[in-house]
Amino acid sequence: MASCAVYSSNHDSVGLAAWGCVTPLGDAAGTLTALLRGERALRAVPVLGREGGDPVPLGLLNNRELDETAPPSWLATIKSRFGPVQEGGWGRPRRPVFVTSSNFGVGCLYAYRRSGDPAFLPFGALPDCVEWLRRELGWGESVTVFSHACVSAHLGLLQASRMIEAGLADAALVFSFDFLSPFVAGGFHALKILNADFPAPYQARATGSIGLGDGAAYAVLARDRGDFTITAQSLHNEMYHFTANRADGAGFVAGLAPVAAVAAGRRVWLKGHGTGTLEAGRLEVDAFGRVFPDAPLVGWKGSLGHTLGSCGLVELALAVEAMRAGRTPGTVGSAAPVFADSVALESFANGAFDGVVCASNAFGGAHAAFLLSHA
Repeated sequence: MASCAVYSSNHDSVGLAAWGCVTPLGDAAGTLTALLRGERALRAVPVLGREGGDPVPLGLLNNRELDETAPPSWLATIKSRFGPVQEGGWGRPRRPVFVTSSNFGVGCLYAYRRSGDPAFLPFGALPDCVEWLRRELGWGESVTVFSHACVSAHLGLLQASRMIEAGLADAALVFSFDFLSPFVAGGFHALKILNADFPAPYQARATGSIGLGDGAAYAVLARDRGDFTITAQSLHNEMYHFTANRADGAGFVAGLAPVAAVAAGRRVWLKGHGTGTLEAGRLEVDAFGRVFPDAPLVGWKGSLGHTLGSCGLVELALAVEAMRAGRTPGTVGSAAPVFADSVALESFANGAFDGVVCASNAFGGAHAAFLLSHA
């Protein structure tokens, strides 16, 4: 089958002016502190919420219930934690908003089908959910939505960077959110990759497993502002199979190559996707080893769970905090043996590094990466 790639690089003039995230472990700084201590947000929760089912590893925000409410209960957290997303002027032509997610309000559609309560309907469909969110956060109508599984946030970041670089926007807001529901957890449980085991990213073991987590994040991009820049970005889609990757790992390598070209000569550490599945984990580790030999690789989904379409932005905020703190959390939840010696199980000092390459991978062979460096 055919493959395609699109990439953009050398965004040195596009700065990261503000960022933030929220996970079950707290805000970006609090989550980083917990990761450095090796803490796990995941807990065994019935996969269908109040309807029961097998216990699976989920990370729920503020100990919230898995079942949906109408209106969604997570909005209060966004409003209280994410002040910059409510600043005046977002959603105007020179200050566009890019919303990314893989779930939006799909849990409300499930709740409506189970309960028949029409109160869930205004939040269920993607356009309705985003329109409700736009009004609640006071945005104008210049709002663009991206949704492509686990690379969704990367799509928003790339488009926002291009708008800034082309002079079409003064600043851009990328906002991403994915909150769990019985529909989301049940879907991954049906695929058997969400099971009773807790995830151990990049660990060589008999059975793979993932965890799922609540997560939301934002990034404000602007020209020549901020201490950090997303220097290079790449997107690649194998277009090989609905869910699988090419067995030779060529898609992973192709997704990293444009970023590696810009990072040549720099010393970087690597933040991988690292969900805890086996085949994709091996392919990812092998590709990183081929493209960035000797660079240490970490993954944080063994603690936070997979925040799905928002993982790229959540983990961007954590990578920034790690660079500011001078220390990178190790691969929480894993233990030896691992797929390669490059997998860092313990935290390490990152002051001698020039930046970090953050990568995400999605169903169907979609790959995304960016280089985060000091401005």
